[in-house]
Amino acid sequence: MKKIVYSLVICFTIAQMISCKSEAKKETETTKEEVKAAKKAFVLQDATNTINWVAYKTTDKVPVKGQFQKVNITAGGEGDTAKEAINNAEFSIPVSSIFTQDSSRDFKIRKFFFGIMDKTELLSGKLVLENDSIGYADLTMNSTTKKLPFKYTLNGKEFSLNATMNISDWQAQNALDSLNTACKDLHKGADGVSKTWDDVALNITSVFK
Repeated sequence: MKKIVYSLVICFTIAQMISCKSEAKKETETTKEEVKAAKKAFVLQDATNTINWVAYKTTDKVPVKGQFQKVNITAGGEGDTAKEAINNAEFSIPVSSIFTQDSSRDFKIRKFFFGIMDKTELLSGKLVLENDSIGYADLTMNSTTKKLPFKYTLNGKEFSLNATMNISDWQAQNALDSLNTACKDLHKGADGVSKTWDDVALNITSVFK
């Protein structure tokens, strides 16, 4: 009789262990499904994000084009629509990702422009859409946060914004002067005057998958 009781206890224990493992597996599968279901249709981090800028040199205002090749979405950035994903998204842009197709120029911008600023390894901010055509970014650079107004369009899965940034609004005139000194001869026009302009044009596009 004791052997029978002992065998029943063992069988019951094994059955309980199998049952627990089965339940744990079901819970894991359910959790994975919930996470998958929670992902929104539009995810800004997964979009193709392109950040183009145009600065200007010489008194003739000759354009100098470049890009930032990396952007990280640090908060928000997801939604059931593209507009919802963009609105209130927070971002950071490493200044080390600057690219102008001229490595010497890239080095000078990093060292003599951003390197002069206070704590500016990253440009960071938050995008706010005010209506269907305008918005602003709370942009932080040189330990200064200012509103950068922009106009935007949204066509299907493609978002595009245009803005003009005045460097002096971020208390960075000394950084601009530093860059102009480093590029003095390269920023001279036909009149012999070396000039680096304060305004920078921005065009940012995000194409969602």
